[in-house]
Amino acid sequence: MKKYRNPVPTVDIIIEIEREDGQQGIVLIKRKNPPYGWAIPGGFVDYGESLEEAAVREAKEETSLDIQLKRQMFTYSDPKRDPRQHTISTIYVATARGRPKAQDDAKEISIFTKEELHFPLAFDHQKILADYFKQRKLECEKHDAQN
Repeated sequence: MKKYRNPVPTVDIIIEIEREDGQQGIVLIKRKNPPYGWAIPGGFVDYGESLEEAAVREAKEETSLDIQLKRQMFTYSDPKRDPRQHTISTIYVATARGRPKAQDDAKEISIFTKEELHFPLAFDHQKILADYFKQRKLECEKHDAQN
């Protein structure tokens, strides 16, 4: 009998939040476990859980923030995106208020502006954030053109 292997579903959450200095930024965590480095908060979808439920749970577990999902951005499926195994990650954009606290798999946590992101990120999160900022710029240009 043939044994089938399937990719593992994950979620990552780009959390938009205001910093104490009034600037808008996004929350990144520094991972406790391999692969090490800064990353977008996220994790594995539990059996019986929707992608949206997993995103809310993972954000709370890693950042202590209660988030409001704004939209689903994209799904990334490159088999090499996670060095541990083949994962498929659905990316959500969310908002939150308050101050994040590193919890669960997060060793550190911080809020970064686009201009501050000049360092490597874990997984394929550099590409994901580049796509996010490009999409956000297009949305702003569209909004400006309509007004």
